[in-house]
Amino acid sequence: MYAFTKEPDWLTTMADGTVKQLNPFSGTEVWTVAGRGNRPLGVTLPDPVPLDLTQHGRFCAFCEQRYLDTPPEKSRMVRRDDGRRETLYGIKPEDLFATVAEFRRVPNLFEILSYQYCHANYRYTLPPRVEARKAAYLASSTGRDHVLRVVRAKLLAGGRTPEEIDAMSPEERLGHTSGFFGGGHDVIISRRHFVDGATDNTQLAASGTMTPDEHAHFLTFTVESIQALFNLNRYARYVVVFQNWLRPAGASFDHLHKQLVAVDERGVQAERAVASLRTNPNVFNDHAVNYAGYNNLVLAESDSAIAFAGFGHRFPSLEIYSKSEQCDPWELSPDELRGMSDMLHAMHAATGVAVPSNEEWHYRPIDVDVAMPWRIVLKWRISTLAGFEGATKIYLNTLDPWAIRDRVVPRLQALRDDGRISRDLRIGDEAECRPNSLRYHRGGR
Repeated sequence: MYAFTKEPDWLTTMADGTVKQLNPFSGTEVWTVAGRGNRPLGVTLPDPVPLDLTQHGRFCAFCEQRYLDTPPEKSRMVRRDDGRRETLYGIKPEDLFATVAEFRRVPNLFEILSYQYCHANYRYTLPPRVEARKAAYLASSTGRDHVLRVVRAKLLAGGRTPEEIDAMSPEERLGHTSGFFGGGHDVIISRRHFVDGATDNTQLAASGTMTPDEHAHFLTFTVESIQALFNLNRYARYVVVFQNWLRPAGASFDHLHKQLVAVDERGVQAERAVASLRTNPNVFNDHAVNYAGYNNLVLAESDSAIAFAGFGHRFPSLEIYSKSEQCDPWELSPDELRGMSDMLHAMHAATGVAVPSNEEWHYRPIDVDVAMPWRIVLKWRISTLAGFEGATKIYLNTLDPWAIRDRVVPRLQALRDDGRISRDLRIGDEAECRPNSLRYHRGGR
């Protein structure tokens, strides 16, 4: 006999107004206590300080006049005079400043998983084409000087003294460089530090300050870079993609960048999602998008994507889902990819430059045989976890999902009216959000 089991309510409003949230995929429990949700976001802008315009392009190590402060870049996207974007690979050291990179992909100087990790655990070595690239770069005096300078900076940051480094032979120092060419932790750096025409230090260039077209190129370049890391290392089972915006959210520089890390495991989040999908292939419709629609949490929708106020997260969150049948980001059509970009861009613009945030990508690992939608979670890092959370594993979130919706929807409408986000978005009550709008379960491998 079939045993019916009712799904739990992921959102429960208590008599006093407290909202209890349960994440359907992670099991995380979150409470928004009545009254605490009325608090301001807690974001304080620094006092404006006029910019020294003589430092334009040199404000931090990610800026366009400081290409030599990062390891040798793997690729860059440039804009030609006719407006076309072109991706260049394997830039020669002598040509680094011959073009201006709209976006560039460089190895992270301090990898989460290093080349040495893969080499020691899997006997991974540089593919021949990458070994040839490394040899050519080091054969150039400009390239060799560049690499040795970056190695020195890395060793100093790692605790070596100048005297210890000086005592090393060039060959010993160059032994630390394989990760600069074949490592699995990359950074996607945007050109601007401040918005064009900025006059003070509060006018940072963020995802939401881009035009929709610029953001689409940013996202496309990132998706291409995921594929590049998978092609580089056959031991990679997943490429983690995330963006930390502002120092309270974990950013080393207040300069817009994403990070990609190739890892040899799927990760707990993906494993949980796979287990849920094997039980219910339609779980992301049932427990996420459909549920958000039934509870009036949808922020915006388009033909390609849908966004809603998230629930069951430690921080106030906006969730963006691809409606495509394709599960892998690099398999989406250009229109579908643009639709995801426009939706994500709009959520960043509505969030605002001053709010620290984490952008987290979730998609199907390459060795999984079930269909899973591509989705992105944008988390507002506006609170600090404390003793109550540690003692109970119940997290206090200052904004419930409906409060998030009521903040974001008017901002989206104003941004669309001003032409700052895509006009193709159906915002708030305009969204149809029909049941099972995600089509991923029809596709897959």
